[in-house]
Amino acid sequence: MIQNHTVTEMEERIEKALDSVRPFLRADGGDVQYVRFRPDGILELKWIGTCLICPMSQLTLRAGVERVIMKEMPEIKRVEAVAG
Repeated sequence: MIQNHTVTEMEERIEKALDSVRPFLRADGGDVQYVRFRPDGILELKWIGTCLICPMSQLTLRAGVERVIMKEMPEIKRVEAVAG
């Protein structure tokens, strides 16, 4: 039961961090969705909307989303975009 609480708490922190970058993504018709946090410290996200076809999405992931997430949550080692 404690482990489930920890997972839920982690997901809430991830969503809060994502909420800080979402306005910038949504301004261009895109968004990002939480998929899972792996035990090896990798956070998996899925691009939504125009982010799926944007040629700059990899740069946005590294310079924007990953930087913000890792600043808020040092336990995350890397952020990766995954397919659907």
